Amino acid sequence: MKMSEGVEWALHTCLNLTWSPDDQAVPAGKLAAFYELPPAYLNKQMQALARAGIVTSTPGPRGGFRLARGPERITLLDVVVAIEGAEEAFRCNELLKKGPGADPGVDYRQACRISQAMRRADLAWRKELAGVTLADIKASVEEQHPATPGNTAHRFTALRS
Repeated sequence: MKMSEGVEWALHTCLNLTWSPDDQAVPAGKLAAFYELPPAYLNKQMQALARAGIVTSTPGPRGGFRLARGPERITLLDVVVAIEGAEEAFRCNELLKKGPGADPGVDYRQACRISQAMRRADLAWRKELAGVTLADIKASVEEQHPATPGNTAHRFTALRS
């Protein structure tokens, strides 16, 4: 499975918002400038996060984005689903119905061993992402790189939107 680069951008942007000075809204232009990302495309990702209730959007000259809830209540899976959608990575099209000996009365999504294995793998992947919050990542980064919160807040203050 390959996720869009928007997932990486959204995850890093959400993490950076945890260090926003005084929990201020950060304009989309500043968020994009932080990693030299195309503002229009990052804004599209931010709007998807807003629709999912992960960030809030404040319009106007002092507007921008901020986290809608605490980082301990935002999982990596929340962000991935907001950007990529909730569909399973593998979609069983019941190919076995077209093979020799096919039984039209069988739900091959349930009977197919490949479909079952892929579903278990998808569930394991989702469980792993659901078990990691932005707060977990934030704590890990702050432990390994203590200057990051201050540097991020300073950069948001220094960047032009």
